[in-house]
Parts: sequence; structure tokens; C-alpha cells
Amino acid sequence: MTNQEKAIQYHDRKYNCCQSVLLSLCEQLGVDKKTAFRMGEGFGLGMGSMQNTCGALSGAVMLAGLRNSDADLDDPKTKAETYKLCQEMTEKFVEKTGALLCKDLKGIETGKMLCSCPDCIRQGVTVAEDVLGLK
Repeated sequence: MTNQEKAIQYHDRKYNCCQSVLLSLCEQLGVDKKTAFRMGEGFGLGMGSMQNTCGALSGAVMLAGLRNSDADLDDPKTKAETYKLCQEMTEKFVEKTGALLCKDLKGIETGKMLCSCPDCIRQGVTVAEDVLGLK
């Protein structure tokens, strides 16, 4: 089963878009599913149902931190590189989906849906796999 298929199965089980992306890849990065589930809970419906940044992209960004951070609490050195990875993921996600914000993707104000939640989840997984070298 692909990571995209896993992510869609999570979404079908009522996980939010962020949780679905995050859980499909978290174990590859040494994070257990319960911790990842808890981390992603507030990022549904565009960050706490505020229709902002898509939850699927938020999950991918969390994966970037898990993949790249040096976790050096005394002298962190990896932020700039992690930000670059996140920027690359965001650009690829917007290129594929047409928008960054949940409300724009769902056409809340325009009435024109650009990308469904399942398709956003697939793209979130894909950009995380591609940019972070996961499979």
C-alpha cells in the first residue's frame, strides 16, 4: 500500500487532513502514530477550523521538521534549512492544487472548488515524499 493510500484510509477513518498526511509517514521518521495524531489534531479545517493553511500541507511541514531538525535545544542550527524545505513543499503544493488556504481550495468564497480534501492529502504526501526523500 502506498503512503497516499494509507493517508486516504486515515482520512476515511475521520482523521483530519493534517493527521492523515502526518500519520502516513511519521513512523519512517521515528515518531509513533499516537504522538503524530495528537500533534496534528488542531490543524484540521485550515488550522483550527479557521480556513487558513491547508491541513494536508501543515502535516507535510511537520514532517519536514521531524526529518531535518537537529533537535539541539541548546544551539539549534537547522531552522534555515528546514524553512527552505518547507518553502519548496509549499511551492510544489500550490502548483499542484492551485492554492494554499483551505477556504480557497474549497471555494468557500468563490463557489469554485480547486482541490478536494482527498486530493490535497495526496498532494501533501507527494510533496513530503519528494522533497524529504521519503517513500
